[in-house]
Amino acid sequence: FINSTYSNQQITIGIATLDALDNRGKLYETATSEGFEADHLTSQPINLNYTSAENIWLSFYYLPGGLGDKPELKDSLTLQFFAPEESRWRSVWKADTSRQLKFKPVIIRIEDSKYLKNGFKFRFVNWASLSADIKDPSMIGNCDHWNIDYVYLNKNRNAADTSLADVAFSRPLRSILKTHEAMPWKQFRQVYLQEMGSSIPIHYRNNDKITRNVTRNFEIRDMLTNTVSHSFSAGAANVDPFTNVDYNANLIYTFNNSSSDSAIFRITCYLKTDDFDPKGNDTIVYTQVFRNYFAYDDGSSEGGYGINGQGSRNAMVAYRFKSYLQDTIRAIRICFNDSYLNSNQRAFDMMIWDDNNGLPGNVIYSAENMLVETGDVLNGFHTYILPDGVMVNGVFYAGWRQRSETFLNAGFDMNTPNRGRQYYWLNGTWLQSQKDGSIMIRPVVGAPIKTTSSDDVNPPESKNYKIWPNPASDQINLNFSELALSRSAYVSIIDLQGRELMRVPYSERIDISRIRPGIYTLITISEGRRTGYIRLVITK
Repeated sequence: FINSTYSNQQITIGIATLDALDNRGKLYETATSEGFEADHLTSQPINLNYTSAENIWLSFYYLPGGLGDKPELKDSLTLQFFAPEESRWRSVWKADTSRQLKFKPVIIRIEDSKYLKNGFKFRFVNWASLSADIKDPSMIGNCDHWNIDYVYLNKNRNAADTSLADVAFSRPLRSILKTHEAMPWKQFRQVYLQEMGSSIPIHYRNNDKITRNVTRNFEIRDMLTNTVSHSFSAGAANVDPFTNVDYNANLIYTFNNSSSDSAIFRITCYLKTDDFDPKGNDTIVYTQVFRNYFAYDDGSSEGGYGINGQGSRNAMVAYRFKSYLQDTIRAIRICFNDSYLNSNQRAFDMMIWDDNNGLPGNVIYSAENMLVETGDVLNGFHTYILPDGVMVNGVFYAGWRQRSETFLNAGFDMNTPNRGRQYYWLNGTWLQSQKDGSIMIRPVVGAPIKTTSSDDVNPPESKNYKIWPNPASDQINLNFSELALSRSAYVSIIDLQGRELMRVPYSERIDISRIRPGIYTLITISEGRRTGYIRLVITK
């Protein structure tokens, strides 16, 4: 996973994070608490047809954990070399599992003749393990992170050659709004004076062993008109060797565009340094999006958020937002993490509250028996549509009420502070969350949402499907004609706590004799996605 968010200590912008997820953002199917081989980060074939006298060395930096989950002692990060003539991989280095707080340099000489061939490759492999100490499997998800930075292979090097003649950005650009990563354009235009930031924060580092002079340049481009809206230089300054710089460039500007419903601006910062500097990391770009949603998170989940344990059934989570004009909430988008054996995929009630002196107040909307849905991609959001919309003006809160004591494991962005906006309800009292970061919840406002069959949205109640009898006792008959055509169609029945009681391949008649009397939800699943649901009453 290539990213810039799983650490704030990297040597240069952009790191590779090895974890416990596959390329779909799902836990590896082989994941166990005993341990399993997880990610492989492999180089392209390289021509190393040299002699050992040419002093070929491979160097890199690594950091366990970072802003993510720290590996346990039995976890590991290994470097392996590929011998072309043997078609065989061998381990040549293994990470120290100490609890280091900064990236640590490693340099390894390649001198064995079996590697000095055309077709040489190297790769990093991590060994991960699911925590055996966590009793709630819904809390078990992505884990055991190893971050790798600045992989460098060259000849004519030596064991002390770990300094880098490179001045580079070390963190990404962020939103230059004061309180949001994203917000609706028509809302921003109402409050641009109070929402527009007065500076652009940047972070860069001199990785060289000599003092370097750095000039900082900025450009803001309107992407709808493809014109430069604003550009300026923030001057030059000397930077001492191996020094990190945190700099706030003064900004006298506000976003402006004639569009009535959306706008997109690209903010670019580039460093002017010596000609010999590598140029791939001296420029950073951030896209400031104004569409139809509010967001505090940056779109990357470094952790998980939820409430679980005894007494947490009916617990609630609320996130404060503010509409600066009268508007209509059309949907709530939530990023849910993938949990072990899909154990967080339970039912919950979607909730929206008004404000009561800085706390969630009256419930102004609720939708029962929504289902936790993970996105189709890593950090993907699922869209829960509000069919009739909810009118808001001023402060409101969006979140959920639990139907079980299960940790729902919503995505949690560790890079953005919550600034006192997150609350949870237990035992009749609203409390402010002390966990620093942002739950990945995004209200969508404005016009009704148009969807297609490929959109990642909550399934509608299946009013056009037929199920009889209902109430039922021992068997039900189904008529979901389009599902019958799919070989991967399933029917699932869950209780009011969100527990899945049965899942069977679709058929026109299903035996429910083992299920106790009660009210349930029957869910239809096709091609791995939930396509609809029906309330089912079982009597005996």
